Order: sequence, then structure tokens, then C-alpha cells
Amino acid sequence: MSRDLPRSALKRYELAERQGLRLAIFCRTMIALSGLIYLVTVYNSTDYTLRIWTIVALFAYAATGFTHLAIVGTRYDRWWLKYAVSAFDMIGICALFAIIPVSRSSDIPQIIAFRAYGIYYLFPILALSVLSLSWRLVVWTGAVAVVAWWSAFLWVISNMDQTLSWSDIPVNATTADYENLFLSINFVGTGNRVEESGFLLAGAFILALVVFRARTVFLAQIKAEAQERKERQARHKVTAVLGRFVPEEITNQLIADSGTLAPKEGHGTLLVLDIQDFTGFARDKSPTVVIEALDGFLARCCEVIAENSGVVITFTGDGLLASFNTPLKVDDPEAAAYDAAVALVAAADSLNFTVRIGVASGPVASGSIGSSDRMAFTVYGTTVNRAARLETLCKSLNQTILIDRPTREKLTGARSATPQGDHGLRGLDEPVSVFAVTPEQGEWDGRIPSSFNQTLDSRTTT
Repeated sequence: MSRDLPRSALKRYELAERQGLRLAIFCRTMIALSGLIYLVTVYNSTDYTLRIWTIVALFAYAATGFTHLAIVGTRYDRWWLKYAVSAFDMIGICALFAIIPVSRSSDIPQIIAFRAYGIYYLFPILALSVLSLSWRLVVWTGAVAVVAWWSAFLWVISNMDQTLSWSDIPVNATTADYENLFLSINFVGTGNRVEESGFLLAGAFILALVVFRARTVFLAQIKAEAQERKERQARHKVTAVLGRFVPEEITNQLIADSGTLAPKEGHGTLLVLDIQDFTGFARDKSPTVVIEALDGFLARCCEVIAENSGVVITFTGDGLLASFNTPLKVDDPEAAAYDAAVALVAAADSLNFTVRIGVASGPVASGSIGSSDRMAFTVYGTTVNRAARLETLCKSLNQTILIDRPTREKLTGARSATPQGDHGLRGLDEPVSVFAVTPEQGEWDGRIPSSFNQTLDSRTTT
């Protein structure tokens, strides 16, 4: 799994591992110092002189912890160092069982240290290795503990003249036989050492499994976060790229719906805009100047439509088709389209363009069309055709904005429109009641968004 992680994620895990190792070393050092203080206190209270070399050995044991703590994460750190220190700890503790006298009497064998105290003194060091988040270190620590424990045990019993164990108990032994064996100063209990080391190894493997599981979960979480961040960046990139060609609302839906938008039908208002006599405007200008002028104008149109909660569906050469209430929901699409149309006329006038706009309201179907290789979002239906025909009719009626009856009936307040009679429109079976938007003097300027204060340079008029 670690091979699939980015370098930053691996560094994050390595940092957590170093922090855990530092905590383990610190706790281990504090335990060593506490043990040293305890031994000095106990021996002083019993008028027993602790050998100087024992104090030096315990102090050196504690000092290794401070040294290791200081170099973890530095250029002096090495991967094998934690294994060496762990082995040093276990060997040191087991050595204490073999060399620190249990009694001032010289005839008391050292085996009593194993019988009186036991292997559980090794478990804190094994538990501390878990903090390193390294299951290998846990297994290593447990294995070294068993080897060091048995080495100390065998060294102690090798100096004994006689050893007794459970195998020395007679068949059909009595209570007295058990007492004589177990209470004998020469009883070494080899079987007990086998049980102790077995439990220690089992504990080491269980703890190693826990660490391995925790490490796997930790890395899986990091990998999931990295993958989520990568996907989020990819979505942002896709949105940014598609946003140049497809409305942002549609782009977000495309990403959420895995690249398709199911066809749906609902009420909406369509606005069709076209530049009047754009051919004449472009006749005496270079293609570069024409494209720059058109690009600036259409960009401003997109801003105006977005400020009025509309969505530009497509550009039609020197014009555009915008939708209100699909795919972006609008509470009052007719009023929003009316305000956008008035603002568009004002913006076009500021840029030395003259436009024609048709607005129609009614049922609108929308969705993705195209092949599996290339698709586009569009709106279609009679309402779309009616808006396009109203834009064309503007030229015949010498009007700037024409709207249909469903749009006019929804308008309230100061939004005005003058009846222009019923007109037959190409492609439609019945005549359409047409209204011309005729704002009062100054209303064009009042509809210009305050954020708009730029005009194209002289290239649009040269």
C-alpha cells in the first residue's frame, strides 16, 4: 500500500512514526531512572551497599535513552538504531536478574531472582515498542526478550551445583513431595520459564498484529485523503476548463451525473439575442479586431445574464441563447429575463453595438444530446422557437425587445410592455401576441449593473 501513496503522505506517516518512537524512548528513560532511584532507596534503607558498578550500569542504561531521543529524526539517525536500543534494553534488564544479588548471603543462589520477580518486568519495554508504530520492532523486541531471558536463566543455573525442576517430582507425589521440591533452594522451574517465554512471545505477536492493523488503517486513511484531494483537484480543473465552454451550473451537474444530464421538462423563460448588422460592423475590420470585440461583448453579456440568475446555453455566432429557470432554478424567470434583456441593451449601447432580443415563456425541455463521444447540453421545444422568432421579428417591427403574452402576463411593477398585435411566426401554427419592451426615459441606464464600468477600446469603432 505504501508504494501507492504520494511522497507527502509517506512523510506524514514517517513523522507519526518518529513522534511515537520519541514518546516510547522518553517513557523508557523515565522508567529506567525510576528503577535506579528505587534501587538506591531500597538498598540504603536496608543498610546494604549497592555496588558502584551497578549504579553506573543503570545510569548508563538511562543515558542511552537520552542519547537516542536526541538523535531521532536527525542526520545521525539510522533505521537499525531503534532495534539496537531495544535489544540493549531487554539484554540489560535480563542481565539484572543474573547479576544483582537477591540477598547479602552468598549461599543464596541467583535463581531466586527468577522465581521471586519473573518475566513480567520485560512487558513494559515490550508495550513501549508499540508506540513506535512499527510491528517489526514489536516482534524484534519480543524475540530478543525471550532469547535474553533464557540466556540469563541458563547462565544462572550453569553456576549451580544442583538443579531441580518439575520433572524431578516422584510419581504419585504427596503434598510433602511438592513442598520439598517447590521450596527447595535449588528449584529452578524450567517449565515455568517455558510458559513465561511462550506468553511473552504470544503477547509480542498479538501486539505486533495490532500495530500492523493500526498502520494499515492509518495508511488507508492517508491514501483515501490523498485520492480525495486528487479527485477534488481534478474536478476543479475539469470545472475550470468546461466552464469556459459550458455554464458552471451545467458543468457541476455533468460531474455529479457522470457526464450526462437526463432530459427533463419544466417551465422556463428563454432569451435570444443577436447583434444587429454585425456583418456591416465587421466589414472594414481585421478578423482579430472583430473577434476581440465580439469576445468582450459576449463576455459582458454572460455577466449580465448571470447577475439576473440566468444561464447562457449556447452562443449563436454573434448572439446567444439564455435560459431562466433551467437548469438553474429561478423564482420569477419572466421578471429575471426582462431585467436581463434591458441590461443587455444598455450594455450593448455602451459598447457601440445594437442588439435585438426575443423573450418567450412556457414549457421547456432540457438535457444532453449527441453521441457517446461528444455531447452538449441544450434546451428545445416550441418556447425556444418562439423566442428565436421574436428576435427575428424585432427587425420587421423596428423594436429592440419583443416578448410573448405568457411573459407579459407574469410581469409586475414598473416593468412595461406595449402590445404589438398578433403575428404569425415561421414554424408556429397559431399567431402569437407580441409585446415590445419600451422602458421609460433613463430606464436603460438604470438597468445597467453597477459593476459594469468598462468599454471596449477604440478597436471596436475603427
